[in-house]
Amino acid sequence: MALPLQISFQDFEPSDAVRARISEEAEKLARYCDRIISFRVVVSEPHRHHHKGRIFNVKLFITLPGGHEVVVNKLDNGDQAHEDIYVTIRDAFTAAKLQLADHLRKHRDH
Repeated sequence: MALPLQISFQDFEPSDAVRARISEEAEKLARYCDRIISFRVVVSEPHRHHHKGRIFNVKLFITLPGGHEVVVNKLDNGDQAHEDIYVTIRDAFTAAKLQLADHLRKHRDH
C-alpha cells in the first residue's frame, strides 16, 4: 500500500493481529478514496473505573488534499460491542467511509 499508515497504541499492548486488521481496513478505504494523503490510527484502552471488562477506543485521522482532515473518534458510548477491539475497528472505518463519502460529495458539487 502506497498510503502512509501510522498506527500507535496507547494504554494497550501492541498486537500484530490488530495491526493487520487496521492495515486491511485502511487498504479498503484507500481503494474507496484514492485522494487520501496520510492516515493515522490511534488505538487505546481508556481506564474505566466503574466498568467491568475492557473498553476500546479507535481514532482515525485522515488527511486529504487541501489540508482537509477527516477525524473519527470511536469511543465507547455504553455500547458493549466496543468491548471487542475488532468491532471497534470495524465501526471506526465504517464511520470514516461515511464521512469521506460526505466530504467527496460536498467537494464534487462545488
